[in-house]
Amino acid sequence: MKQPIRFLSLLAISLTLSWSTAQAESPAPVERITDVIYTKHDGVALTMDIFKPAKPNGAGVIKIISGGWKSNHNGINDGGWPQAGFTTFVVVHGTQPRFQVTEIVADLHRAVRFIRANAAKYGVDPNKLGVTGSSAGGHLSLMLATRGGDGDPKAKDPVDRESSAVNAVACFYPPTDYLNWFEPGDNAVGIGRLAAYKAAFGLESDTPEGREKLGRELSPIYWAHKGQPPIFIVHGNADPQVSHTQSTRFHEKCQELGVKCELVIRDGAGHGGWQEMPQDTTRMAEWFNLQLLGQEPRAAFKLGITTLPSTPVKKPAATPTPAPTR
Repeated sequence: MKQPIRFLSLLAISLTLSWSTAQAESPAPVERITDVIYTKHDGVALTMDIFKPAKPNGAGVIKIISGGWKSNHNGINDGGWPQAGFTTFVVVHGTQPRFQVTEIVADLHRAVRFIRANAAKYGVDPNKLGVTGSSAGGHLSLMLATRGGDGDPKAKDPVDRESSAVNAVACFYPPTDYLNWFEPGDNAVGIGRLAAYKAAFGLESDTPEGREKLGRELSPIYWAHKGQPPIFIVHGNADPQVSHTQSTRFHEKCQELGVKCELVIRDGAGHGGWQEMPQDTTRMAEWFNLQLLGQEPRAAFKLGITTLPSTPVKKPAATPTPAPTR
């Protein structure tokens, strides 16, 4: 009888170790708080979902859900940021064409003020807020970086007294200059390459004067300044929708100002869809760790332009259509 008992004991130990290993390898639980209202206007309530990590590091990442300045709750996910310790605020904004880009930018300023006003409630330092997004979400991230600022100390709503400035940015393929979209003088304020987005810019884009005014108002490159937060950008140089020159020229502007900006160019990559994007996101987490928490990365950031290869994501093979039966 001793041999079976010994076998069962070893089996129990083995199962315990296997369970412990599985527990250690499984992602830590993340608490999700849904549909937190950060503002109401024009008959709608705008919300964010908040993802709280099991082991928060005290910093927050604001993730903007936006593609073509359209935003919806179906696109909400935590982006993996809580697994890196960041309390994550996933923001949904008003969608064009009902809301124009100028109004959407205002929504994002309000979202940052709301998060800062409630920072203690959600366990984050109000001075350790990063922002991220892709495409239109990247544009809105840079608008916060370059135009975020003090609130109104006399505002009736205490949220509006808070600053909308963020402390670090990491984004993918952001528009930065609507007056020079692909080439110098290539105005895209609701015309040309962005004619399909005319409604997003509103009636002011009907005239050359209006387009010039809006183009400067909504382009982060014209608002870059010495006091802006550190910025990390990843952009493919084969992007057919947002030219990578949008990011290279913005980086050049930051260098002229002497402010921190790191740009990674993915060679041959388009508007998303490369296999190395998870690696880029990991690098962005290191950027936030450095800028918000003072943690040194595995490899130093050069604050220049680095070109890296890209591998297209393989599309699933099409399922053959069965031949009709007779």
